[in-house]
Amino acid sequence: MPEKVRELLDEFRTVTGKVGLLDTILPPLLFLLLNGLAGFTAAMFGALGLSALIAVVRLRRGQSLLYALAGLGSVGLAIALALLLGRSEGFFLPGIVNGGLTVALALVSLLIRKPMVAWTSYLARRWPLDWYWHNQVRPAYTEVTVVWLLYFAAKLFWQVSLFQGNAVDTLTLVNMLTGWPATVILLILSYLYGTWRLAQLRGPSVEEYRNGSPPPWSGQRRGF
Repeated sequence: MPEKVRELLDEFRTVTGKVGLLDTILPPLLFLLLNGLAGFTAAMFGALGLSALIAVVRLRRGQSLLYALAGLGSVGLAIALALLLGRSEGFFLPGIVNGGLTVALALVSLLIRKPMVAWTSYLARRWPLDWYWHNQVRPAYTEVTVVWLLYFAAKLFWQVSLFQGNAVDTLTLVNMLTGWPATVILLILSYLYGTWRLAQLRGPSVEEYRNGSPPPWSGQRRGF
């Protein structure tokens, strides 16, 4: 296996290992699939059933129920909104709201010069927070955050337009394509560009920063 591919896989596991990926991704994905194939009722019971099953599996294995309960709660809220509005598109409303919050957070983080991608990296890796704000480190995270802002803003505009137009089938397809598949691509591109940009900036690596090493620095060669 090429070294860069192995590095990407290792880094992907590092980041996604911090969240309950199956708990938060699979139930909504099942809902989207069943809604298109068998209708809203089947999708509702299928998503809730899968969320409950994941929670039971976690419980039997002695694992934390935090993410399983979060996934169950998000699916339950989405279904409740769909029933309240009397439209299956209502299932997508929490995701649209979450997308709007993501866009707002990304924009605010850029305005205060504390880029959002730096915070997501910090939560996953627990590197020294001040390292991210170093003058020869921060630009890499700022530039990647700008890309994230543009991506999520375009996705939000598309989703809102389809939601207002009651285009549930197209909205389902858009959510599937711009969901996990697009997120994986975004993370890979962010990592590749971010590590390249850190090397170009010639700032300190995390270890050099921790040790107070003087320049010239070797720079952060792995991890973003």
